[in-house]
Amino acid sequence: MPGGYGGWDIWVSTKQTSEQIPEGYWSEPQNLGTPVNTGKAENDPFISADGLELYFDSYNRPNGYGNWDIWMTRRATKEDPWGIPENLGPVVNSSSIEAGPWVSPDGLELYFCAVNRDGGYGDGDIWVSRRATRNAPWDEPMNLGPIVNSSACEVFPSLSFDGLVLFFSEQMGTTIRPGGYGNVDIWFTKRTSVSDAWDTPINLGPIVNSSNLDGMPRISPDGSTLYFCSTRPGNLGGGNYGDIYQAPIIPIVDLNSDGIVDSADMVIMVDNWGTDNSLCDIGPMPWGDGVVDVQDLIVLAEHLFEEVSAAK
Repeated sequence: MPGGYGGWDIWVSTKQTSEQIPEGYWSEPQNLGTPVNTGKAENDPFISADGLELYFDSYNRPNGYGNWDIWMTRRATKEDPWGIPENLGPVVNSSSIEAGPWVSPDGLELYFCAVNRDGGYGDGDIWVSRRATRNAPWDEPMNLGPIVNSSACEVFPSLSFDGLVLFFSEQMGTTIRPGGYGNVDIWFTKRTSVSDAWDTPINLGPIVNSSNLDGMPRISPDGSTLYFCSTRPGNLGGGNYGDIYQAPIIPIVDLNSDGIVDSADMVIMVDNWGTDNSLCDIGPMPWGDGVVDVQDLIVLAEHLFEEVSAAK
């Protein structure tokens, strides 16, 4: 992209909210410049919930521990420039490839992918490192295990804001996970609470995934939008990863599938109050929180008397 510093750079685009600008319009991307970007490759950015920490991976950046390492830079306020990036050190980084960082909203869990790291299950795996406080060092990373990871290459983790859903994809040019729709697909795994184990991953299906590459998922903080890269037809540019797309994540609110959200759906929700019935568990995120309660009622009320397409 014109105006860059190296092979890959990190850029920023701001979503416009003015009434004069169409919904979903993003501003012209701006290069973050130095000291974040260098003549090397900077990739896979993640910004913390408070907007004051930026994690990314970089290829062959000086003072690293392997070809690809994870780095982090801070700023005092959102209006201040980013500081000099720091390598996360030899506990997180190794002589293998560490990339695709994603940090939990409380700043205490760091998810990332590693290729050929000792203790893995395939070409690439997803790992997590934890720390006691935001100022404490990261603990020794733990592999997410053989339910999430497989003999394929699981990469680009993206954790939902409530910590209950983890999106990821495969890496092109490597072993592909069985049960997909293309050469690279997006998958997700759920857990009932942040202390529970992850369930068997599920493919996002043929609406999001295509026969082309669909990967590098990024979930919005409110859980309403999934951003990803795709090489599907209609792209505006070239490149191995195609263009950036977005897909809305919509809760199923027509509980009895009669085409309208009304009192009948409200009765179904009340009848399942306090249970873990996934049909009625639609809030505060579209995938619910493990119990049918007032959070689900709020979501249902927001769609009351809407007509819903029978196709789901």
